[in-house]
Amino acid sequence: MSALIERQSGNRHSIAIETTDTAHYAASRRRITAAQRRWLSDSGFAAAPGTFALLTDPTGKLVRVLAGVDAQDALGALAALPTALPEANYHLAAEGVLADTNQAALGWALGAYQFTRYRQPKRAPARLVVSAAELQQLAPLVEATNQVRDLVNTPTEDMGPQQLAHAIKQLGKTYKAKVREWVGDELLKANFPTIHAVGRASHRAPRLIELNWGKSSHPKLVVVGKGVCFDTGGLDLKTSDGMRWMKKDMGGAAHAIALASLIMQAKLPVCLTLLIPAVENAVAGNAMRPGEVITTRAGHTVEIDNTDAEGRLVLCDALAYGVEQQPELIVDFATLTGAARVALGPDLPALFANDEAAAAAVLAAGHTVNDPLWRLPLWRPYRRMLDSYLADFANAGPSRHAGAITAALYLERFVPDSTPWLHLDTYAWNDSDRPGRPRGGEAMGLRALFVFLQQRYRG
Repeated sequence: MSALIERQSGNRHSIAIETTDTAHYAASRRRITAAQRRWLSDSGFAAAPGTFALLTDPTGKLVRVLAGVDAQDALGALAALPTALPEANYHLAAEGVLADTNQAALGWALGAYQFTRYRQPKRAPARLVVSAAELQQLAPLVEATNQVRDLVNTPTEDMGPQQLAHAIKQLGKTYKAKVREWVGDELLKANFPTIHAVGRASHRAPRLIELNWGKSSHPKLVVVGKGVCFDTGGLDLKTSDGMRWMKKDMGGAAHAIALASLIMQAKLPVCLTLLIPAVENAVAGNAMRPGEVITTRAGHTVEIDNTDAEGRLVLCDALAYGVEQQPELIVDFATLTGAARVALGPDLPALFANDEAAAAAVLAAGHTVNDPLWRLPLWRPYRRMLDSYLADFANAGPSRHAGAITAALYLERFVPDSTPWLHLDTYAWNDSDRPGRPRGGEAMGLRALFVFLQQRYRG
């Protein structure tokens, strides 16, 4: 959290950042000296969004920054500045045009992220001075977002099933939660056959990790995250370009872990269970084959149409186990389908839900905190696309239509209609650098779900 620091006497000499736009630029110019106005004119600064100007006093000391912003985009307004401004302490001037300075500070912090595990950063980010109350509110959100980014950005060699389990165990130590796991053939003994089938070909044993926290008297909440640490596609191998970034296929697990951290840090009055099926979908002599039939934990028989539709297989056993705990709500995150990206692009996670009120509340929360989602339907007539001639249903089918919907419909079979369920098909990745959204792993839908849970359980 070095990008945000608390306002105190030791940093009272921070530099003011005045946010402005074309409608207010004339007023901003009137507040500065003639020499500074001349510099703005000579440099061509016109308050366009994403631009800024450094203003100095007669001695050459930096005393003010004018930042051109889109006043409707508070989250992105300052996101490029931490690595663009000289390293120093800054604060937002009262004359700025942004109504939501809290979101602006969050955007600043998200824009300061750098993944430093394998190389040193080129520079430290500039720091924004905020109030103690703002820091207390924003720090957990920033830390959780950066946790998702770090987990997803880490290559599989250093972030396999065992390392993912280690991250959950560390979380358990931090919040005094109970953690257990089933590893390798223990999955078969404990009746998690689909998790085992997907991960059995890897030299890194598949596992299911469970974290439990909170009072049993509180409402039961189950959070599930797809933890496919690398996806070759199995025997139905992906192409090389399709396989290139499959270290991010545990992005759902990263989101679930971060959400659990936020829940426990905020001490929400819930009885939380976090479930992470962690596997590597590899190829070997014992790899799962197309055409096999697996009896899932829930008792459904599933024909393997495509070994690259493995995420729904590891999730279905975890969902079935979660349902057995009779939760008040189940939430799952998964980097599940390319079809969701085709439909909605890389920025919008697809939301599926069997509960209208919960779906509406999540969408509203996402709008409130600039973390948008888009709802897609659980259109049950499409279940026919997963028909099997010898099993209850298949994990995929020949049609290329409605891939995100059919994947969600597959998962829906493992959750009773009476159990409220939210499924997020998220990309968890930025393909390129943008202000506040550096290239690589990204949290998408995390803030929306956390705010939704705060509202649901605290009112």
